[in-house]
Amino acid sequence: MRIPVSWLREHVELPAELGPDELEQALVSLGIEVESIVDLRGTVTGPLVVGEVLEIEELTGFKKPIRFCRVDVGAANGTGEPQEIVCGATNFAAGDRVVVILPGGVLPGGFSIGARKTYGRNSNGMICSVRELGIGDDHAGILVLPEDVPAKPGDDARPVVGLDDVVVEVEITPDRGYAMSVRGLARELSHAFEVPFRDPGLAPAPGATPEPAYPVRVLDTVGCDRFAARVVRGVDPAAESPAWMRQRLTHAGIRTISLPVDITNYLMLELGQPMHAFDSDALRGELVVRRAVPGERLTTLDGVDRALDPEDMVICDAGLPGAGDGGVPISLAAVMGGETSEVVDSTVNVLFEAAHWQAVMVGRTARRHRLFSEAAKRWERGVDPALPLVALERAVELLTRYGGGTAGVEVLDVDHVRPPNRVVVDADLPARRAGVAYPPGRTVELLERVGCAVAVGDGRTAAGNGRAGTGNGPGGRHASGPDTLVVTPPSWRPDLTDPADLVEEVIRLDGYEKVPSVLPVAPPGRGLTPEQRRRRSVSRTLAEAGFVEVLSAPFVSAELFDRLGLPADDPRRNAVRLANPLADTEPLMRTTLLGTLLGTLRRNLGRGHRDVALYEIGLVFLPRPRTGPPPAMGVEHRPSDEEFRAADAVLPEQPWRVAGVLAGEVEPAGWWGAGRQAGWADAVQAGRDVLAAAGIPGDRVAVRQAEYAPWHPGRCAEFRVDDVPVGHAGELHPAVLSELDLPARASAFEIDLDALPAAPVTPAPRISGYPPALIDVALVLDAAVPADEVQRALAEGAGELLESIRLFDVYSSEQLGQGRRSLAYKLVFRAPDRTLTGEEAVAARDAAVAEAARRFGAVLRGA
Repeated sequence: MRIPVSWLREHVELPAELGPDELEQALVSLGIEVESIVDLRGTVTGPLVVGEVLEIEELTGFKKPIRFCRVDVGAANGTGEPQEIVCGATNFAAGDRVVVILPGGVLPGGFSIGARKTYGRNSNGMICSVRELGIGDDHAGILVLPEDVPAKPGDDARPVVGLDDVVVEVEITPDRGYAMSVRGLARELSHAFEVPFRDPGLAPAPGATPEPAYPVRVLDTVGCDRFAARVVRGVDPAAESPAWMRQRLTHAGIRTISLPVDITNYLMLELGQPMHAFDSDALRGELVVRRAVPGERLTTLDGVDRALDPEDMVICDAGLPGAGDGGVPISLAAVMGGETSEVVDSTVNVLFEAAHWQAVMVGRTARRHRLFSEAAKRWERGVDPALPLVALERAVELLTRYGGGTAGVEVLDVDHVRPPNRVVVDADLPARRAGVAYPPGRTVELLERVGCAVAVGDGRTAAGNGRAGTGNGPGGRHASGPDTLVVTPPSWRPDLTDPADLVEEVIRLDGYEKVPSVLPVAPPGRGLTPEQRRRRSVSRTLAEAGFVEVLSAPFVSAELFDRLGLPADDPRRNAVRLANPLADTEPLMRTTLLGTLLGTLRRNLGRGHRDVALYEIGLVFLPRPRTGPPPAMGVEHRPSDEEFRAADAVLPEQPWRVAGVLAGEVEPAGWWGAGRQAGWADAVQAGRDVLAAAGIPGDRVAVRQAEYAPWHPGRCAEFRVDDVPVGHAGELHPAVLSELDLPARASAFEIDLDALPAAPVTPAPRISGYPPALIDVALVLDAAVPADEVQRALAEGAGELLESIRLFDVYSSEQLGQGRRSLAYKLVFRAPDRTLTGEEAVAARDAAVAEAARRFGAVLRGA
């Protein structure tokens, strides 16, 4: 919302020397977000003056109208002679006063003005439009000053067009609807600067008369609890809005339309009360305010034919042809009017309507129809129900003053507004919550300033200047004592419903800066849990190995399981279905990380990344069998522990998984060599690295060949810890790669972190300073024997002197025999307290080979 500061000054006595920085700080301290503060005096630099058009010569021979003008700019040009200016607009005539920027001036956007020859004539300056001055969007023609503007040629044009003002733009949170008006912001600034505030909402207004201004029936007093109306007859349809009103509306970003409509928009900004102007002659019968009926339609002012919803509130005309008792809709209440009853150029009789609509209803209607009008933005945040008659009186006064006509003495006011609920709050609650000493008198003073009526615990009124209440209605004495306050919020603050709201108001008005910033003392012995440390260690290990972490949305489609080639009876197909998914195409929660991770891989490949290694640590969602629907829990009270336990029992299991995918080159090619493509072995090694980073010793990890979708059945490994399967790795199935449009040989791994046992607590390893003994062994054995099992046998046979073992070659040929292969390992032996002799190292190697021979019939290659 944008508001000129001069408008605010009409209602609050701001300091004369108030600068933009001080104004911004005051609003921010009140909890109001400031988008911008623009000093309009700096938007146009150089000589900007009022000019009077003396002569106009129409130039011919050009594709568009061109006029050569002589303009009186007084002494502003230094000579007093008429200024020669070429202009392409045609909406002004000789004798009109216009706004002229002389050479040397700069318009908004850095557009410099100079003297130049154009269309065969000299042009010294520019006659400006509204858009060129940056005060509106109208670019149809030149800004012609009204006759009643007191300015002569040569005068500074800035005060005339409103470029001597400061415009503040604020963003109002959903709970502060009262601040979406000059009235609300002025009240807030009066708190900040502790200066007087003149409330335009307290202006006197006549009440309802026995004879209504127009017959109206309100059928739904929940959706509309107040409906007021007045008529002005005999309005001059050619009357224009006064310049000061158009100027303020333009600064606020609202397009001027006609005098009656401009008045409703003006009062919406000033008071915060949205209104609507009907052409009274276009109405045929009684107005009916009700909910829409299924199948009804309405063409709104924007020309869109809309299907109405039964929750929408509509204003209907019971006199239109074909109308039943409920009438035909002519307006989408609180959001936008209809075409059939809008004020037009020939309107002479105007019916002003000011009502109070239910905030929730308006918010849903606006979203349903995607009509976020300025009125709807205010209604869904809450509007003061005490304003309709005040707004009507002000609208009638403005219309009769500037448009003529006669105001009808009849006033309609259908009032079903309920008094605001009282809030009982402990007097010391603000002090307890903020850690600041607020004496009870200070608390009462600040709540008074908000506009609340406050009564002390014995029911005596402590304050009651606001029109919200006097402190002696229902709920005034019950459950209160000498240390409690009974607070009745003002009518313009529907957001004050709980003690916490009142505490916030006390702290806000006293100053957020007075609340101490004290960090709580961290209790000893806390920190990261073992599970958190494990996940961080795994993440760090993968990042150091060249993988890039991604975070994927956990939503998947039902077709994904088919694309991954999962068998029909695979438990991963049993997924949790969302009742309100973000997208109908992805209604399920993932049961494996691979689906979303492979989608991320495909997206990166599609954007030109050829060599990709990604990983993700996240949750999967596994439904609990036969749990039924979750229990229904209301909002009238806090759910019990039993209800929480019942709800938790229905929640899906959510174990942590880690998964990674690789595609392209893992070692880039170049002048140094051919490089190497990522393959199944890299995925398996990444899985081993994950288990090592998780603190699982290598002797407890076994790697077995397996068949598990979506991996290639001949290139899939299963990780087992203490003989319990915890994950898989390998090359993805070619059919899956083709279905997902991924490159051949793409590989992946996935490990269930929650299935891993707790890492054992082991003493720090002793580091030996003695030299190692390096021995290679190549064993020939049956090709079906897993290399991991052979490695385990060698390690157990070698004993304590073995420091490390690594497979570095796999070889098969006809010389070795059908179904046999050679596995070559590097063995490193080292003693912690001495240098090993050759005999000791060889003996340890022979023991390792003997154990492999005993288990698998392995023989040394070449022996």
